[in-house]
Amino acid sequence: MPTAGVYNIENQKVSDIELNDSVFGAPVNEDVIYQVVRMQMAGGRSGTASTKGRSEVRGGGKKPWRQKGTGRARAGHSRSPIWRTGGVIFGPKPRSYAFSVPKKVRRLALVSALSMKFNEDQMTILRDFPMDEIKTKKFQQVLDVFGFKKALFVIDGNNELLLKSSRNIPDVKMIRSEGVNVYDLLKYEHVVFLEPAVIKIEGVLTA
Repeated sequence: MPTAGVYNIENQKVSDIELNDSVFGAPVNEDVIYQVVRMQMAGGRSGTASTKGRSEVRGGGKKPWRQKGTGRARAGHSRSPIWRTGGVIFGPKPRSYAFSVPKKVRRLALVSALSMKFNEDQMTILRDFPMDEIKTKKFQQVLDVFGFKKALFVIDGNNELLLKSSRNIPDVKMIRSEGVNVYDLLKYEHVVFLEPAVIKIEGVLTA
C-alpha cells in the first residue's frame, strides 16, 4: 500500500497514512480520463446559439417582381436564404451538447486522476485546517507556507469558514469530497486533501 505524510498547516509532518492501493496506486488510464473530461466540458456548454430560418425572418409576403420579363432572376419572396436579409440555411439552434459515459468509466477515470496526482507528488494531506473566523489573509498565509499557487482543496464537509476565506483567492477552489471530479483534479496544479476527505473518497471508490 502507498504511504503518504499527513501535515499540519505549519507544513510540519505529524503522521503517516496508508492509502488504498486501488484508489491512489492504480494504473493511469489516459484514454478514460480524456473521455470523462470531454463529457464534463460538453455538459458545461451553453448551447444557446440560434439563427432564424427562412420561415422566421421578417417580411417577404409579396413576390418582389413578376416572374418573367424583367431580366432578373426569378424570386418568390425576400426571405430566401440567397438574399442578404433572408434566412440562414441549416443554422445552429439551441441544443444540449451533453452526453454520458458509463459509471464504471467515470469511476476508473477518477481513480486514474487520483493515482496520477499521487505519482507526480502533486498531492498533500492535511490533518485539519482550523479556522475560527473568516479570514482570507490567514488562508493565504497557509498557501504561502506550502508554496501552493494553483490548488484544489478537498474537504469532508460543508465548512463555511474555509469556503468563505478562500473564495476571493484566485486559482484556488474548495470542494467537498463527494464533488471531487476528474476535470478539477487535472485543472489545478496541486490537490490538498483534509485527512477525513481521503477516508471518505476511499470508502466510496472501493465500495
